[in-house]
Amino acid sequence: TSMDKYAVSALVLALSAFVQFQPVFTQDSLNKPGVCPRRKWGYGQCAEFCYDDSDCPNEEKCCSNGCGHECTVPYKVKPGRCALPQGTPMCAEYCYHDGQCPEEQKCCRTTCGHACSKPC
Repeated sequence: TSMDKYAVSALVLALSAFVQFQPVFTQDSLNKPGVCPRRKWGYGQCAEFCYDDSDCPNEEKCCSNGCGHECTVPYKVKPGRCALPQGTPMCAEYCYHDGQCPEEQKCCRTTCGHACSKPC
């Protein structure tokens, strides 16, 4: 019927407006160095305060807050790789990212947590 045609037209129009205004997050050469921190608990505001790293001041990156995106100071990532965990279980979190470790040491996974160690 003609009512169905109007309903379908309205639905198509609404969907095209929704798709047109959705932000697109892309990985490109404008990304700043560092890694977005992991959220330990909860969610941030469900709003888009940034769309990519270029929207953020200084060294801040556009990171997920669990619901939206906001500018956040990134974790530092040092060169090198962590060795595979081995030995006696060490169940403690001595670090969360490389920036918390001295000199060239990286924050590496242990058998049951994370600790600073020399990269391999």
